Amino acid sequence: MRPVDDSLRARIEQYYATVPLLFAGAEDFGSLRLFVRRMPGAPYYGGPGHAQPAEARASAVTAADIARVRARQRELGVPEAFEWLAEAAPTLRARIEAAGLPVLERPLMALDPHRRISPQPLPHGVTLRALTADDPALPAALALPRLAFAEEGAAAGAAGRAELSVVAGELTRDGTVETVRPTIRAGHKTLLAALAADGTPLAVGHYHPANGTTEIGGIGTLPLARRRGLAAAVTAALVAHARDHGVNTVFLAYAKEVVAHLYARLGFRPAGSTLLIADQPARS
Repeated sequence: MRPVDDSLRARIEQYYATVPLLFAGAEDFGSLRLFVRRMPGAPYYGGPGHAQPAEARASAVTAADIARVRARQRELGVPEAFEWLAEAAPTLRARIEAAGLPVLERPLMALDPHRRISPQPLPHGVTLRALTADDPALPAALALPRLAFAEEGAAAGAAGRAELSVVAGELTRDGTVETVRPTIRAGHKTLLAALAADGTPLAVGHYHPANGTTEIGGIGTLPLARRRGLAAAVTAALVAHARDHGVNTVFLAYAKEVVAHLYARLGFRPAGSTLLIADQPARS
């Protein structure tokens, strides 16, 4: 992997330190910062309830800091989640693992600010739309990632409209849909969907902007609708939408090499990696 430009790394590191504050307050435990939800609403980073090294103090994280954060997370009833930019805290992984927590690596890719991405072709009858807080497609769009990530890979799967409707109903009844609406209205979350002619979301993705930088994520395709170029179309549309709304730095994380090839074809290039605790909640 080629070296990451220092200015790009600094922007990503600043993003990781800033965007959770749109959704949470922060509590410091020595050289670690824990993000804590203050009000109900759509979660980010699974709560947020994750911890990361405080800026400029990453090298000073101690076992005691880690233990205090984990105790506070247990007190709050949230997962013992940590996430950080690997290059910003090269010694932290060993300390986290020494505390008995398994660590996973997620490579990052970023897009050159001057690189233009052309709109990607869509199947006949499919349209792209940034969803509003009151969009009728919102419940199904929020439900789609659960089905997409339950059947990993790029091959077509079995889950389709019927399964999507069931999960959308669950998210409506449990209040998840209502918690997301204020976040969209405030501009903290943009959710974009590729929609069939009948309004059914076939693929979705989102981004949370902060200070001209964003990570795009949650890109998933309804298993029954795979192999039609929908993920590429949603990714390109997310980049265009973010840039049209003042974002210059766009990056993403991935878990599977097959997905990395898709992003590379669009112009994304390696940009370091993020480390996180295995089985912690995904970015939401």
